[in-house]
Amino acid sequence: MKKIVCVTACPTGIAHTYMAAEMLENAGKSLGVTITCETNGSIGVENRLTTQDIDESIGVIIASDIRIDKKRFHGKPLIEVPIYKGIQEPFKLIQTLLDGHVKPYQYHED
Repeated sequence: MKKIVCVTACPTGIAHTYMAAEMLENAGKSLGVTITCETNGSIGVENRLTTQDIDESIGVIIASDIRIDKKRFHGKPLIEVPIYKGIQEPFKLIQTLLDGHVKPYQYHED
């Protein structure tokens, strides 16, 4: 089964963070994809993605309205969108990764 990792976060870290995670996980189930979601909520980071999670994934979805450190995703196809798209367009985001239309993220030291 294909795997995708996600990070969801919003400034207040209450409802939208968890709504986006749930929508992505449910859409993944419908599409036959395992979704592992890290949430950055008001109580901090939960379900932190492991190196193994990232290595085994076919790509990354970041649905966030706050800055997320992306260097751990170097070389992985990565989609970064506002949090509302994780809630409203989870199927589209997952399908875009499945279709292979996403370039690998390249981390560059500033």
